[in-house]
Amino acid sequence: MTPPPFVIAIQSQVVFGHVGNSAALFPVQAAGLEVAAIPTVVFSNTPNYPTLRGRALPPEFFSDLLQGARERGLAERADILLTGYIGSLDVALMVADFVAEAKTLNPRLTYLCDPVMGDAGPGLYVPEAIADVMRNRLLPLADLATPNPFELGWLTGGTTRTLADLQTARDRLTLAPAARLIVTGCALEDTPEGHIESVILGPGGTSRHPTPHLPIALPGTGDLFAGLVVAGLGRGLTLPRAVETAQVLTARALAHAQALGAGEVVLTEPEFRRALLTLGSP
Repeated sequence: MTPPPFVIAIQSQVVFGHVGNSAALFPVQAAGLEVAAIPTVVFSNTPNYPTLRGRALPPEFFSDLLQGARERGLAERADILLTGYIGSLDVALMVADFVAEAKTLNPRLTYLCDPVMGDAGPGLYVPEAIADVMRNRLLPLADLATPNPFELGWLTGGTTRTLADLQTARDRLTLAPAARLIVTGCALEDTPEGHIESVILGPGGTSRHPTPHLPIALPGTGDLFAGLVVAGLGRGLTLPRAVETAQVLTARALAHAQALGAGEVVLTEPEFRRALLTLGSP
C-alpha cells in the first residue's frame, strides 16, 4: 500500500478551542493525511476569554521535541511542512534552523509559512523580534506563504489596497523566485461588494479568488484555512482549487460557530466533515 501524504505542523496548541494545530490537525487527518504535530506554545484556551493559562514551550523542551523528530527521520518522510504561531524568540530561531535543515535533507518538501503575527484589529501580537525571524529566516525558505493584509503590510512596509500593492509587496518580500504568495482575507478597492478574496501571486501569474464576506471574526480562522490548504494540496488539488476549497470549508465552520454562539471556529458541522472525507476525489 502507498503511505498517505505526511505533514509536519509546527504551531500553537490549546486545551480548549481551535487555533493553531488544534484547528488544523483534525481537517488534515480527516482528509487522509498523516500529521506530526509539534507545539510551539500550549495555552489553556483561545485568547478571546477573560483568562489565558499556559506558555511558550521552554527552549530546551522544544529543542528536545525537534531532536526526537530528527531521530524518527520525519523531515525525510514529509511531503509538506507547515509553520504558524511561534511564542518565543528562542523557539522561532530553532524553527528556522529546523526548516532549513528539513529542506536540505528533503528537496521535494513543500514548505508553507503562515506568518501568524498580527491582524488589523489587534495589530502586531508577537514581539517584533519574532516577526523579524519570520521575515528574514522563514519566508525566504517558503514555497508558499499565507499572510493576511496586515501581516503583508507590516512585513513590507507598504499598503494593501490594490492588486498593484500586493504585487509590489510580493517583490519586496524575501521569497524565493519560485515561491507563491497567497494573501488571505483581502478587501481591495475592486473586490466585489460583499466579498473578500484570496490572491495568489507567483512566477506563473496572479489569480484572484473572491468569496462572500461573513461578518464573523473568530480566533483560529487563518489557522484553519492554512490547514485546509495543506489538506487540499496533500490530496492532489491544484493550489487555486485548494485555496477555493479552503475558503468554502472555512466559511462553513464560521457560519456553524456563529449559529452555536461559539467563541472560536467549530469543526463539527456535518457537511464540513463529510467534505473532508472526499477531498480531492473526482
